Amino acid sequence: MKLLLARNNVNPNKPGKDDQTPLWKASHNGHERVVKLLLAQGDVDPNKLNKYGATPLWCASYHGFEGVVKLLLARSDVNPDKPTYDQITPLWIASHNGHEGVVKLLVARSNVNPDKPNRNDQTPLWIASCYGHEGVVKLLLARGDVDINKPDKRGQTPLTIAYARWHKHIAALLQPQATSVSVD
Repeated sequence: MKLLLARNNVNPNKPGKDDQTPLWKASHNGHERVVKLLLAQGDVDPNKLNKYGATPLWCASYHGFEGVVKLLLARSDVNPDKPTYDQITPLWIASHNGHEGVVKLLVARSNVNPDKPNRNDQTPLWIASCYGHEGVVKLLLARGDVDINKPDKRGQTPLTIAYARWHKHIAALLQPQATSVSVD
């Protein structure tokens, strides 16, 4: 990689298949050293989208690559709340997949909206409750500014989806904080 980047005729932002740049691919595969080398280049765009609207940070968050997420978040020009075309943010996808380490890194940022929903109005708390990711739910609740009563497009709140999916441990975390919730 060092040899390639040293050449004048190599474009580190040149997209390949599905508009995936070298940084995107390195982030996708969790190659921290390659990500670090690419980010050291002055002309690498860390917010470049692939054809689905996913950034390198989104991809690293999807896979739970904490080291890559840390490297990307260390850059002031990385948008940590940039959603895909389906309105799925890095926090949302990390919450969906139960990647507690990545969620912890993202919720620590003031420029990340913990209630940013996807196109179905499902928030990171909603999706973590749906899949029973207790550690992620705790991290989101600890942030303090999460709306635990926010329903999705079908009217289900994080509490109602936790009950519907038989995640009683999640419901127990949400129950004392929820207000006037019906469990239909």
